[in-house]
Amino acid sequence: MIEVKGSVIDKQTRCVHYHSERDVIAIKFYCCRTYFPCVHCHEEHGCGRHEVWPKERFHEKAILCGVCKTELTIEQYMTSNYCCPSCHAAFNPGCQLHAHYYFDI
Repeated sequence: MIEVKGSVIDKQTRCVHYHSERDVIAIKFYCCRTYFPCVHCHEEHGCGRHEVWPKERFHEKAILCGVCKTELTIEQYMTSNYCCPSCHAAFNPGCQLHAHYYFDI
């Protein structure tokens, strides 16, 4: 089982900061290789550094679907049309507004 750290409030990786029906992903932070629901959880409970995923590593698994626990590569996530390719759970399209916190885009 993959551990998701931070202020997690349910088994589908929602946290105190983002907890809508569609907030069901966790992101593995490049700096510490640890999953957190959001950048705020990483700031509060993480490693103290902040490094984004470089483009040349977008082929690595760094996104966790909180519904089915499938790990996605960053490329898969970015081309997913905001749903899990495995279980079809809907992801929050608003997350794209925060992508620069996680990925070199």
